[in-house]
Amino acid sequence: MKKSFFFFLCIALFFALSLCLLPSQSQAEPITLTYSNFFPPTHVQSKLAAAWCKEVEKRTNGQVKVQYFPGQTLTKAKQNYDGVVQGMSDIGFCLFAYTRGRFPVMEVVDLPLGYPSGVVATKVANDVYNKFKPKELDDVEVMYLHAHGPGLLFTRKKEVKTMEDLKGVKIRSHGTSAKVVEALGGTPVAMPMPELYQALQKGVVDGGLYPMEVNKGWKMAEVIDYCTLDLPIAYTSTFYVVMNKDKWNSLPKDVQATIRQINQEWVAKHGKAWDESDAAGKAYFLEKGGKIFTLSPEEGEKWKKAVAPVIDEYAADVEKKGLPGKELVTFTESSLEKYTN
Repeated sequence: MKKSFFFFLCIALFFALSLCLLPSQSQAEPITLTYSNFFPPTHVQSKLAAAWCKEVEKRTNGQVKVQYFPGQTLTKAKQNYDGVVQGMSDIGFCLFAYTRGRFPVMEVVDLPLGYPSGVVATKVANDVYNKFKPKELDDVEVMYLHAHGPGLLFTRKKEVKTMEDLKGVKIRSHGTSAKVVEALGGTPVAMPMPELYQALQKGVVDGGLYPMEVNKGWKMAEVIDYCTLDLPIAYTSTFYVVMNKDKWNSLPKDVQATIRQINQEWVAKHGKAWDESDAAGKAYFLEKGGKIFTLSPEEGEKWKKAVAPVIDEYAADVEKKGLPGKELVTFTESSLEKYTN
């Protein structure tokens, strides 16, 4: 009896020890995250997002794997943010301007303040977020923000040298930039970037407001003829990379710390990439026969005066929502001046 008891005790101890030595299911299987991006896979910003995914896997030693879905293959551009909130994707990369009015604090960055570069615009966007920590983003975990270089006016067939030239001209624009087009006398037409190429071909619109990089990144130089270098009122668009709140909270603390470190590094990479792609976009635009016109100082002042009410209107509207509209504008202008001078 004692021998039998001892035999079964040994077997039980053996199996108990084996179970202790085997990795748990959570340790053996990597955490899988899905990442939705509206940029096509060939775009430099999409390549940076893909590189972020690989870097997360590398630095977590394979503990986290990210399935990347570029080109709106998981969620459409306008659905991107809600897709993250609702769990359709764990991570989303898009821009605030596609859902106008939903992100009133961050919209201040997109005002026509005369941004000179993507590096500067990216720094300003993160300054605004870090200063005000807007509640409008409380339903997600913000990975990081970045912003493109100067948004300029591009037209097909008709060159725009003065505000009078823009009257009645249909210009693709979104968010705050749509108000800028209207203030200048043009006709704003809202549509996401993936639809612009075909809209220009078919004459649905006569041009668009966008950064120089779009000419190559989205091949727009193939259907655009002119660029008006309206730098005094150059705007930007702020892009977000956000994660589903519950998914973020479910990650181990060491994984969160690793991702935060990568995020900080990728902010600078995106800002630099915007400027490098602007240079490439300009070269491609000229190669395709595009022509650039620079506003005279006098005309530039006219354009600044024309869009000034857009800035004032933003501040007033935000104040009505109980947010510090005037402070937001003043802070953003100061941040821009700090990095420009």
